[in-house]
Amino acid sequence: MRVTTRAVGDHGAPLTAYVLDTSEEMATASVRPAVLILPGGGYFCTSDREAEPVALAYIAEGFHAFVLRYSTGEDVPYDRSYADGLAGLAWVRDHAAEYGVDPARIAVVGFSAGGHLASALGTLSEPKPAALVLGYPVIDAGLGAELGKILPDTADAVTEATPPTFLFTTADDAVVPVANSLRFAAALAAHGVPFELHVYRSGEHRLSLAKPLTANGHAGLVDPVVQGWFGESVRFVHELWGDFPVVVRNDSAV
Repeated sequence: MRVTTRAVGDHGAPLTAYVLDTSEEMATASVRPAVLILPGGGYFCTSDREAEPVALAYIAEGFHAFVLRYSTGEDVPYDRSYADGLAGLAWVRDHAAEYGVDPARIAVVGFSAGGHLASALGTLSEPKPAALVLGYPVIDAGLGAELGKILPDTADAVTEATPPTFLFTTADDAVVPVANSLRFAAALAAHGVPFELHVYRSGEHRLSLAKPLTANGHAGLVDPVVQGWFGESVRFVHELWGDFPVVVRNDSAV
């Protein structure tokens, strides 16, 4: 696996690529789907807990993964963060042949504020990603006031062109209310966009993979039930795009 970081866009946002090596023993995976990961952090930071661990989880499932550290900070306007998101997605698409990425199979994965940015790329940008995976995303413009930002309401921006979307959240999220995900899902349904919405009964905000490795020692960020979101998201995109091809062989070749 190659891990490289470069600056993208007018603001030099760091984009880290986690790219699997090619192998004659895995020739059917020479071109792979990819995920562009946008960590959360209230538009004030990009969480490490929702960055590399998530990238490596998707790598283990055969995806190439890219983590974008889009512009954040108290004095950074949303438009700059959005511009970085556009630049990151464009860079992955423009360099698809170089990195063995299928440009028609790029999903944007975002958490919390990163989920808002991902949903904006799926509703307001052109061209759009092929799929969205949104974890406890900010959707409502009203939450922007709490963050000191002017944000678009991305549920209002959903159209028939919005890509298929996988959402997960918890019913008692005290930071980003479940109504955000419900509104986005309702908008997708109203426009005939394929989606899945997983609302887990209970769980704290910022769960990431909900495993001890991403919990920073905090027991409330470990939940064996919520851990299921990750495998479900992989199944969802495989159902959209297909998995790696498998041919039934009659010989004993390995």
